[in-house]
Amino acid sequence: MHLMNRLLPLILVFVGLLLVDSMSAADASVANAPGTNLEVSLISYGPGETYWERFGHDAIEVRDTVPGESVDFNYGVFDFNESNFFVNFARGHMHYLMDAEYSAPEQASYTQDGRSVTRQRLAFTPQQASALRDFLLWNLRPENAGYNYDYYADNCTTRVRDALDKILGGALKTQLMARPGGMTFRQQTARLMSAQPWLMLVLDLGLGPYADEPLNAWQESFLPMVLQEQLRTVRIDNGHDGTQPLVQSEQLISPNRLDVPPVNAPDLRLPLAAAGLFLAVVILLTRRWWPIGYALLSSLYLFAAGVVGILLLVLWTLTTHHSAWANANLFLFNPFAFLLLPTVWRARRGSAPPRFIEILLPLQLLAMLAALLLHLLPGVVQQNQPWLLFALPCWLVLAWSLRQKARLSA
Repeated sequence: MHLMNRLLPLILVFVGLLLVDSMSAADASVANAPGTNLEVSLISYGPGETYWERFGHDAIEVRDTVPGESVDFNYGVFDFNESNFFVNFARGHMHYLMDAEYSAPEQASYTQDGRSVTRQRLAFTPQQASALRDFLLWNLRPENAGYNYDYYADNCTTRVRDALDKILGGALKTQLMARPGGMTFRQQTARLMSAQPWLMLVLDLGLGPYADEPLNAWQESFLPMVLQEQLRTVRIDNGHDGTQPLVQSEQLISPNRLDVPPVNAPDLRLPLAAAGLFLAVVILLTRRWWPIGYALLSSLYLFAAGVVGILLLVLWTLTTHHSAWANANLFLFNPFAFLLLPTVWRARRGSAPPRFIEILLPLQLLAMLAALLLHLLPGVVQQNQPWLLFALPCWLVLAWSLRQKARLSA
């Protein structure tokens, strides 16, 4: 999501201005206006260029229709200067804040960045509008503004969604949970991060089976653009024994001027299968014609596999990133790869490999088989076919070449 990096003191100053009796006339109008004067809208911002902006962003706009002043409330504030920010980020302990800004300059900043800005005016009754305004002001207080961020389950959009649903008495959740989602967390992540291929691959490698569970529309509305689309289909009580659309009107305030993410997630199977096959063939050729190249390429693969394995293990056991837990890619890339590094260089010099190679290589091949079998099991399993297709030819060639060296040296 697009996340505004503002310092906490600035937020507190705004809260003070908004809540105390000495607030400005514009703030007072929104804070104290009767429900009949309030208009509630969802503001959706399209994806930006920076990687943390690729998921988009949104806010709740509360407008006093009499003077025309309005305030945008959003839940996407973090501070790089916070103590131990990067350590906490790595551990999955991400502290985010709620924020409020005047609507005009806030929306103008996104327009200037070339991102789309869309306003959906919602059919809230005066009682609902004032209740939402009061809840947002309560949530904006310093003791209530912070929350523990989660990419998929508790982010700037789910907080907006939940606030709307709270005032609607659960009508939003009831209707969206009854509808199937269109994509999984993994597919949506790959689709939106495809503009940064290296980051897309890193995220796909690190996501576990949690990211492949089937979603309903409520869960998939963790994304601003999905929530925007889903609200168009929601109907609520009209107060006369009937229903009406939740979205009364929709206005494109500013069109998108940036590259649009693809509609579907890229299929990584063919590219990674081709990359794995290419690397395996090169290792096989260099084994005979360029021994030092064989040792270097094999060592590079084994070292990378070991590092990836350690990172996957750390994500699973030492962090709260539950979307990375129980990652089956640990069968493909694991720390045992480090143990094969000396063997590769001994084989290059014609030295006999250590005896444990007779145990380690079959174990790695069994791990590959386990990864294949897990993938073929019925039910929800991790969709890691691209990494299976990449790792399989590499491990087979390495196992065969090291086994051949062992036989020659015996």
